[in-house]
Amino acid sequence: MLEHRNFSSFNIFVCIDNPNKVELQTELSGVHNVNLYSYKKLRIATDDFSQTNKIGEGGFGSVYKGKLKTGQMAAIKVLSSESSQGLKEFLTEIQVISDVEHENLVKLYGCCVEGNQKILVYNYLENNSLAQTLLGNGHSRIQFSWRTRVNICIGVANGLAHLHEEMTPHIVHRDIKASNILLDKDLTPKISDFGLAKLIPPEMTHVSTRVAGTLGYLAPEYAMVGKLTRKADIYSFGVLLIEIVTGRCNTNMRLPTDEQYILERIWQLYKRRELVTLVDTSLNGDFDAEQACRFLKIGLLCTQDSPKLRPSMSAVIQLLSGEKNVDENKLTRPGLISDLMDMKVRPTPKTELDFNHISSSYTSSGSEHLDLTSSMANFSQATMVV
Repeated sequence: MLEHRNFSSFNIFVCIDNPNKVELQTELSGVHNVNLYSYKKLRIATDDFSQTNKIGEGGFGSVYKGKLKTGQMAAIKVLSSESSQGLKEFLTEIQVISDVEHENLVKLYGCCVEGNQKILVYNYLENNSLAQTLLGNGHSRIQFSWRTRVNICIGVANGLAHLHEEMTPHIVHRDIKASNILLDKDLTPKISDFGLAKLIPPEMTHVSTRVAGTLGYLAPEYAMVGKLTRKADIYSFGVLLIEIVTGRCNTNMRLPTDEQYILERIWQLYKRRELVTLVDTSLNGDFDAEQACRFLKIGLLCTQDSPKLRPSMSAVIQLLSGEKNVDENKLTRPGLISDLMDMKVRPTPKTELDFNHISSSYTSSGSEHLDLTSSMANFSQATMVV
């Protein structure tokens, strides 16, 4: 049996490889329901972290499939020992989800904190991420029927509603995107990667923080001034919802100019009452046209430029299920990705853009050194931190 023990607090000592060889000590306390695994046993579980067991790679490390001595399969996320920011994500992820139990959230089994090793152990999800299987360039064996897409949309909404409204303090994920939505064997969606998450106490309306998230999914008010509320997640969910219905990434520079940004395109077609033409053609017409158009309108509602106009996640669930109707009188032009792309960026030492952060789920892809004005086929997986 894989050796582990429960813990309520521990100290982590990490030697940062910089010119001063500064030793960083971080104390994590009040953590429950998480197991502490030995590095030796995790090496055995992954066959010494072999390349054949690697199932994902990102800016903060790699993810391996491992078989525990109990026969249980696990996803083992090894954070880069050179990354101090990876340590912050590591601590945040444990703090945020150690006590979270929900069908649509990944389950953290435990972690390893030996020496400079920082490893997270999750339940293994067989069907990778939406970015890989639905939006990826490769051919997926999964057939995403309309009913499957509906269930995925509602499942992600349920998971977010749990974080936003049922947890105290409230949890803002900050990086809702296709690569952070993992799928189990039944294609049940699980929100993953809580390394950027922020806790917002009930008495606070927002927190001001560094901007962290993914180009194409970032809410305008958050990207520009760092004002974070739950409405930032709702904006990201709206973009994801549109991606699931259309089967395309939010930005694709290979398309004609007026089709490159999905939010611009959907707004154009909404005004022309032609939303149905955006539905994924791979469905071959086998979908509920009325429901699909309603989902796209909900996506527009979630991505309104003003956060006050965006619904709560519990309201989104009612809209998706048909319990509430979309009030089209409230639909205005969304906060568009291209508006952010056209921003005049003048980095200073305090606001220098860092595009080296690629959030790692099972599969995390993207360009590591991005320029806001550069042309690329798909930058929707690359995470930005300011």
